[in-house]
Amino acid sequence: MFDLYEQGLPGRSSAYVYRGAKNVLIDTGSAPCHSHIIRALSELGLEPHDLHYVILTHIHLDHAGGAGTLARLAPSTTFVVHPRAARHLIDPTKLMTGARAVYGEDTDRYFGEVLPVPEHQVLIRQDGETLDFGDRIVTFYDTPGHAKHHFSMYDPVLQSIFVGDALGIRYVHRFTGWPFEFVLPSTSPSDFDPEAVVNTVAKLSALHATTVYHTHYGPSPIAEALSGTLLGAKRFAAMADRIYHKDVTWEDVKVSLESEIRSILTESGHKEPHHIEDLGLDLELDAKGLLYYEEKKHAPH
Repeated sequence: MFDLYEQGLPGRSSAYVYRGAKNVLIDTGSAPCHSHIIRALSELGLEPHDLHYVILTHIHLDHAGGAGTLARLAPSTTFVVHPRAARHLIDPTKLMTGARAVYGEDTDRYFGEVLPVPEHQVLIRQDGETLDFGDRIVTFYDTPGHAKHHFSMYDPVLQSIFVGDALGIRYVHRFTGWPFEFVLPSTSPSDFDPEAVVNTVAKLSALHATTVYHTHYGPSPIAEALSGTLLGAKRFAAMADRIYHKDVTWEDVKVSLESEIRSILTESGHKEPHHIEDLGLDLELDAKGLLYYEEKKHAPH
């Protein structure tokens, strides 16, 4: 595991490298993270062209925005993606349009240049399909709830699941500075679906893994990741249902979200004060995602 320093922040995003019969990178972060990938590979005695596979849990820019940059240095590497993600990796035009709708003029500053990955380097894995890493065979599972184009990868040797954002974000001391760590779901635009989260939690729970590896940030015991994600998704969705009206703004949702997170932490035994604003951009993104979820639900059919 190594820190991608997404948006220049420590403890924000992590990536993972297998060095074995096959060399594998899991998630690339955005293009500005590229130098951290090169450094981490170098410390392992690897160059980008030594990678056999790059696994992209989903194609949000903080997970896969740097894939095209890496592909230029690794023309024989295969990029493994969810079936809904492949076309956006090959042609990121629509992906960038969606990102600009969320991040506005900050998009380029946050994520840099998003380059396409050549089609011949892209491999799709369907739900339940496997991939041979030489010393283990891993299995991919369709895991929506955070994004429709999200899969998770089960490693039977580690008895672990690489979950991207499917089982939430682990907020670590390295990022927050708080004396405790915790897991909450990511409800960022535009695919948050609490029912899908429930199904994903059930599917991954059935694998009987011991550990999950988040992109944000690092490992969690499986029980903590499952419970934190499920509780948070239900509480956030109920809160959004409770306050929604046709004129509500994402800023209104953000205020209620901060209060809900504060309540969850207090009920979990973490004493005040909780400087919820330390969670940064996530609060805005989660509020916008919850509002988008409500607007879709209340749209006339």
